[in-house]
Amino acid sequence: MPATDYFAFYELPESFQPDEKAIKSKYYALSRQYHPDFHATASPEHQQEILALATLNTNAYRTLSDADRRMAYILQQHGLLEEGKQDLPADFLMEVMELNEQLMELEFDSDPALVGQLQTDVNNLTHTLETGIEPVLAGYAMLPADARPQALSQVRTYYLKKRYLLRIQESLAKFATRS
Repeated sequence: MPATDYFAFYELPESFQPDEKAIKSKYYALSRQYHPDFHATASPEHQQEILALATLNTNAYRTLSDADRRMAYILQQHGLLEEGKQDLPADFLMEVMELNEQLMELEFDSDPALVGQLQTDVNNLTHTLETGIEPVLAGYAMLPADARPQALSQVRTYYLKKRYLLRIQESLAKFATRS
């Protein structure tokens, strides 16, 4: 688990859909506050502390301003992205296996029509996933603490499914450029 809580550092509530302007505003304010040039005459210890805070600020901004990184970060904060514990529903895994089999067929016989159909299928599956998770992401910050584990479990499943689909989309992009 990451040791630093970026949301607390930015004085924001944990959210999958935080206020983007607040993140940017806090980043710029802390960038000015922790800029090494303003602490050039301070003791070496203080300069090291400022440098660490400036680095923390940069890392927090990179993570919280990117939706995918933010989602992974929140899941990691709650210990939900452990290696080897990425079980997914069997029906989804079967669907992905079928898509991967079709991708393997393309290795031997590049068919632009099949590439197009696979892209459509993956895009539809991705859209269905995103539509299903949107209310969970939007409402997470307002949930009481006892309801958050169930929401986090749903987000984790979404995140893992999305990663599978992204790998398939990357493979499809290679085939699309060959056609």
